[in-house]
Amino acid sequence: KGVVRRLPDGFDGNTCPYIFTWSKERPNKIWGMASGCAPFYNTCKEGTSNTKMVRDFENDTFEIFAVRDIEKDEELLHTYISLKWRTCFAELNEIVHKEDEEKKV
Repeated sequence: KGVVRRLPDGFDGNTCPYIFTWSKERPNKIWGMASGCAPFYNTCKEGTSNTKMVRDFENDTFEIFAVRDIEKDEELLHTYISLKWRTCFAELNEIVHKEDEEKKV
């Protein structure tokens, strides 16, 4: 379990990968800093993560759950909800979805 501190209005989270998208609204205008190790979980392609983050936007809290048994020394991964559209994730998005692009060719 963790808490999120909302950042001031006008903050642009597109420039910082350690900031969380903190609403379902698009384009997103609400950004937050998460407590604990949550900012350091890496991302992966949809459907391949070993954890799931459940966000409670109203109470500014979140919980991270394992979606399957996690092996010793296995990296903890969840799919960033803003992976495909945030500018700070553009290069990362290309890496994560590289196989998809290669299959199209």
